[in-house]
Amino acid sequence: MDISGVHYQKALPSIGSKEGNAALREKTDQFEAIIVKMMLDEAMKDEKNLFNTQDPGDKIFKSMYREELSNASAGGFGFSQMLFDHLSQKGIKTQE
Repeated sequence: MDISGVHYQKALPSIGSKEGNAALREKTDQFEAIIVKMMLDEAMKDEKNLFNTQDPGDKIFKSMYREELSNASAGGFGFSQMLFDHLSQKGIKTQE
């Protein structure tokens, strides 16, 4: 597979610039949301249904609820900040 002809439409933001830091923060928050979602899925896998029904949409609803909960709380557990600090320091060192 030859990827030599692949070109990006816009330039990638460099770490240390405002837009680069914003993009990096967004990605680290998304990564933290994934980790939180995995923890919520594991913690709530044995959760009993309140009404004891086997509604086909129940699993989908619970999964969507946990995903939104993890997205809303992303950035508040410290994983994102720790990863952002590490990657921004690493990016600045390579640019010097």
